[in-house]
Amino acid sequence: MPDTQKRIPRSFFTRSDVLQVSRDLLGQYLVTEVDGIRTAGRIVETEAYHQDGDKACHAYRGRRTNRTEVMFCTGGHAYVYLCYGIHHLFNIVTGSADVGSAVLIRALEPVNGTGLMLGRRRMGKVEKRLTAGPGVLSQAMGITTDWTGLDLTTPQSPIWLEYGAPLPASAIKESPRIGVDYAGECAQWPWRFTVKNSKWLSR
Repeated sequence: MPDTQKRIPRSFFTRSDVLQVSRDLLGQYLVTEVDGIRTAGRIVETEAYHQDGDKACHAYRGRRTNRTEVMFCTGGHAYVYLCYGIHHLFNIVTGSADVGSAVLIRALEPVNGTGLMLGRRRMGKVEKRLTAGPGVLSQAMGITTDWTGLDLTTPQSPIWLEYGAPLPASAIKESPRIGVDYAGECAQWPWRFTVKNSKWLSR
């Protein structure tokens, strides 16, 4: 269970290796608080993105736009963007300022506040589709593009991360990222990380 005394500090996110941060996020807890009510989920699936040579990255070759500018903030900020005009996808910026790297949170195991999650998803019972996917987990957790740019490490943020039990390397699987076929050879890079045998994975 998440512990409010164990919030993950900025130093976790500012490390230079986005792949390592992406792996290390597995097993940690994503927590939101809206109108005084908390929801939390254990992270079981992530994807890494980096501007250098990664054609799947929104910040590829240092591309800076109104949407991607937050990717060049110091690690620990939220990058939330709209996909297909419907799905709000939650990413965590990593590295130092001007690096242009982030980790997409793709799936959660629901832990706290499942009643509220179900209401947001208009579902009657807890099942895989509640939080198994980047768009649905954002809906369940109350995450929208209004939160892009938030500093996840400040006490006043409505969204933050907390430490969970560390996972051994043997519990983690690496595979190609999903939905990035347009990125050519980069689509085959094993930059997707999952908790082996979790029933909450997006695929």
